[in-house]
Amino acid sequence: MYETNYHRAGSVAEAAQLIAKAEDGKFLGGGQTLLPTMKQRLAAPSDLVDLTRIPDMKGIREDGGQIVIGAATTHAEVAASALIKSKLPGLSGLAGGIGDPAVRHMGTIGGSIANNDPAADYPAALVGLEATITTSKRTLSAEDFFVGMFETALADDEIVVSVSFPAAEKSSYAKYPNPASRYAMAGVFVARRGDGSVRVAVTGAGDGGVFRVGDMEAALAANWSPDAVAGIAVDSGGMLQDIHGSSRYRANLVTVMAKRAVAAAG
Repeated sequence: MYETNYHRAGSVAEAAQLIAKAEDGKFLGGGQTLLPTMKQRLAAPSDLVDLTRIPDMKGIREDGGQIVIGAATTHAEVAASALIKSKLPGLSGLAGGIGDPAVRHMGTIGGSIANNDPAADYPAALVGLEATITTSKRTLSAEDFFVGMFETALADDEIVVSVSFPAAEKSSYAKYPNPASRYAMAGVFVARRGDGSVRVAVTGAGDGGVFRVGDMEAALAANWSPDAVAGIAVDSGGMLQDIHGSSRYRANLVTVMAKRAVAAAG
């Protein structure tokens, strides 16, 4: 690891000031991607600004029908939250399946979505649940926030402060994990709102990151059952392909995981 300067911010405003003064600074959330990259000398920020001790970025609460999660809240805290289990069981289950216990107790929801790994789990939940992201400068919908593989709409000095989720009538997540990393080779989040609208969001499979499957959404809005999506094939043309699975394999996994997610949602 190259030499770097470490700063622990006490507020969002202080974090913004620290990054503005840095020659090539990076914000530090859980560090589950950034720190290993630095250890391998693939990244060498001049300064690290730690966001994990900022009070305004911690905790889970209900506010005006929205479940608000601070960006510095860990995956383990999301998974264990009684509020999330009751209102958004799909999100609780998703958080509980991220990595291993060490990752879940260090990694944060804000760090994960800011990194936007194409195989990360949270993007599917944010898009599937129509979440909004509050930053140090503005509020964005999840679909506007995620731009592409490892890309978001965040400016270099912009900080994710919290994520807000509307309650869903039904929600669930199913993924086929890479056996080594537990990242999703295909993960599908399904959600049905009280008005009958449905969303199906996929992570881990698309070469542009998270995406929705409109045909599945329409089918589930008419008939909420695993059979409704069983015959819907996803085009393999935009799928990732690597040593772990071909694009056709991942396209098939999307259908399989969608069926499992709907079945689990009940």
